[in-house]
Amino acid sequence: MSDKKRKHIKITYSTLASPDPLLHEYYDEAVAKAKANFGKTYPLFINGEAREADATFAKTSPVDTDIVMGYFQRGSEQDAMDAVDAAQAAFPAWSSTPWQERVAILRKAADLISERSFYMAAVMSMEVGKNRLEALGDVEETADLIRYNCDAMEKNNGFNFELMPESDKHHNRSVLKPYGVWVVISPFNFPGALSGGPASAALVAGNTVAFKPASDTPFTGWLLTECLRDAG
Repeated sequence: MSDKKRKHIKITYSTLASPDPLLHEYYDEAVAKAKANFGKTYPLFINGEAREADATFAKTSPVDTDIVMGYFQRGSEQDAMDAVDAAQAAFPAWSSTPWQERVAILRKAADLISERSFYMAAVMSMEVGKNRLEALGDVEETADLIRYNCDAMEKNNGFNFELMPESDKHHNRSVLKPYGVWVVISPFNFPGALSGGPASAALVAGNTVAFKPASDTPFTGWLLTECLRDAG
């Protein structure tokens, strides 16, 4: 069963137990699906294209270090610089995109995260050792933080305000302007929320982002990247 067709079960960090048996059914199905995909090689994603580095590393599960979840690119300094250069090159077009369109794209990304939440949580559990409720809570918060940042833009009209003028000869306005490239280097302990939250705040405001997940959580980082890519 795809996540999109499943009943939505809201989980937060305050959820200590779930009375809904479907949660465990959905999660167990997602674990089986995740395990079936273990052992693949995943690329870097730079300038809209998949790319290989000079070397890879095996991501093993702390649950059982004999389990190789996947092989991920060991990016070089040049790879990092290329990612920043690509983000800089994308900045003029993205920053000039109307904020309403940026909000629409990021809302779609949040919806994709929600649709894929059980699979993402299953991977996260095996990647960092979170229990199922903690992993689901992290994934849900990722989507919620993206929506929160979108809400903030909408409630404040893109942060474009007419202010009280000093006199009838003055015009006073506060305008939020994009800054440039932001680098998001996320920690391993909240690999979803502390990646998607800051990245979406930068993106919705018209900045571009170079994203580096923790080396302990490259799989979660890749799944989040897929959601952003698929959203447009």
